[in-house]
Amino acid sequence: MSDERLDVPELQRRLREFAAARDWGRYHTPKNLVAALSVEASELLEIFQWLTPEQAAAVMDDPARAHRVEDEVADVLAYLLQFCSVLGVDPLEALAAKIERNELRFPAGRTPPLDGS
Repeated sequence: MSDERLDVPELQRRLREFAAARDWGRYHTPKNLVAALSVEASELLEIFQWLTPEQAAAVMDDPARAHRVEDEVADVLAYLLQFCSVLGVDPLEALAAKIERNELRFPAGRTPPLDGS
């Protein structure tokens, strides 16, 4: 891969071309894509399922596990980008809008302590 930073539209274009070259587009309905996204997110979760917090924090120190994490992250992102493409959602705009709403909904400095006191 080159040193150039890829952008979301370029990645979505490449995913569309990949699917089109294999005649997979007909399967890329919103329902199917969101189902596949859920499966891939579950596969990412599976890597961490029985790890302690300390083991989870160090998961990228093990090259084999790091490779699995990166592959599953790529699968999750690929399905999310394809889902957004099919529905015409700009994922970066959606995220920016959600962050703005959350900044209003959850003002800084008002987080309750974890111990409930």
